[in-house]
This record gives sequence, structure tokens and C-alpha cells, in this order.
Amino acid sequence: MTGNHTAEGPKHKRDLTRRKVVVAGAGAAAAVGMGGTLAAGAFAGKTSGSASTGATASSSSSSAEVCYKLTSETTEGPYYIDADKLRQDVTEDQEGIPLTLRLKVIDSETCKPIRNAAVDIWHCNALGVYSGYEDMGSGGGGGGGTPPSGEPTGEPPSGEPSGEPGGGGGGHQEPTDDERYLRGTWKTDRNGQVVFRTVFPGWYQGRCAHIHTKVHVNGTWTDAGYEGGTTCHTGQFFFDEESVLASAEVEPYSTNTTTRTTLDEDTIYPGNGTEGGLLKLKYKKNDIAKGVIATITMGVDPEATHTGQDI
Repeated sequence: MTGNHTAEGPKHKRDLTRRKVVVAGAGAAAAVGMGGTLAAGAFAGKTSGSASTGATASSSSSSAEVCYKLTSETTEGPYYIDADKLRQDVTEDQEGIPLTLRLKVIDSETCKPIRNAAVDIWHCNALGVYSGYEDMGSGGGGGGGTPPSGEPTGEPPSGEPSGEPGGGGGGHQEPTDDERYLRGTWKTDRNGQVVFRTVFPGWYQGRCAHIHTKVHVNGTWTDAGYEGGTTCHTGQFFFDEESVLASAEVEPYSTNTTTRTTLDEDTIYPGNGTEGGLLKLKYKKNDIAKGVIATITMGVDPEATHTGQDI
């Protein structure tokens, strides 16, 4: 797979106030009925060994202070696909560092958890490729290179980055294939929590490592999935530099020769820590390949509409 991602293409024509998730098989439908019980305990303890938190991922704010802050809205990007699979484990056959993503959704005004919301996640694989868009390539990455080394410069890049799937705007791109790995939707439990199992994302030209997310509320869960409602939040999750540099020493990340954009250089990350989507990470020092646990609380306005298409 070669060539750069592009952020230009036809506008995605769809009803922005109605959404339907296609369920992959009866097993997924049955899982919906289990509600938050499964979500709360799923994939717990999948990472092994003692864990340590990335130095730049921690937040000094108290839970009360964080609670009242709206999580930053970001662009949807060109590679969002509606009607993703209803599931918590989105890994499929993708290689990479196991990542357990523990999310909590709260009302930023009342601090109360938002239950039964539909949370989407989607991201590229270890080599920077998005499912559904494999023909777009991986921003020039993949194949025989060496991982980035040293400390990030912290200096902004000159000019606008090119090849920005999932983050650079430019309108929605229609899928080029039927692959749907590293994409999924699940419901929040009574505590506003949802857990996904995936792999640590890679990087591609113009973007740092990140995961996309959407939160949908006021819809209806049925045997067919999630219908109606509105999108109250569109954002992205980010990883501190220490963790990304550590991941770059592990295969297959180490074969990605794409020039890496650091967190400070990224034009989408707002630079405001947890509020901007910076994940709190736990993993075994010097052995990140064993797995990573990532957590964050998202403060959203359930009365708002944020599709991420006008940012």
C-alpha cells in the first residue's frame, strides 16, 4: 500500500440527525441486551505486569475541576464511516500493542454520568492505514525503516501538513473497500463508562498518533443497533510522546518509515491536556509490548450538536 492520504473528495451526504448501527450477527445483538454490565468489566486486566503512567499524560487537576470542563471538539476528518460494527473488541486481525481503552462520558454541567450513549471509536493501524480506505495508502509509511529516536523538538512544522486522514478536514471520503477493522460502537453503562479493546495506533504523514471518537445521545437501542438521536461530541484521543517513542521500537511500528509528527507539532491537538483528549496511560516500563491501559473522562453537553464537519 503506497501513496498519501488525501483530505479532498465528495461531501458525505447523510441525515446528520439519524444514525443506525449495523450489527454483525446475532451475537452482537445479544450483547446489546446485556447493557453496561459487560462494558464495565470487559477486558479488565488484559495488560500484564506492573504499570507506570506516562509523564506527560497525567493531569494535576482534581476530578471536580475536570468534571466541569467541556472536552475539546475536533474535526471528524474524512474517514469516518457510519454504520460501524456494534462491538467492544475492534482488533480483528490487526497486529500491534494491545490497547484497552476505558472511557467515561459525563454531563459537563451536572457532572452526572450519561448512560446508554453510543460511543464510536476509529483509528488507523500500526502502519497508519485506515480500514475502508486501504487504497489511500499509509501516508508513505511502512517497510524496512527504523523507528524515530531521541526527544521531540517541540517546534511547530513549517507550512500545512499534507496527507491528513481523519483530522485535516476537506470533506468526507467515500470508502474504497469493505474492511472495518479498528472501528466499533458500544453503549455506556449506568456509570457512563464504556470499554474497548484495540491496538495502539500508528502514525501517518502530517498527524501524530490518535484515536477518533463520537458520542451519540437521545437515540434508541434496538435489536438492529442504535437509531436516531444526535451527535453531541466529536473528538480525538492523543498519546504522550514517551509512549509513542516506546511503541516505535516494537514491530510492526518499527517498520513504519513515515516521518512522524510529534504531539506538539500536530495541528489538531489543542494542547490542553485531558480537556483536549490526552489519555492517561498505564503500561509496564520498558515493555510496552505487553499492553497499554488508556483512560479518560469526557465532559460533553448532551443538548449540543457537534458533528465535527464544520471545524
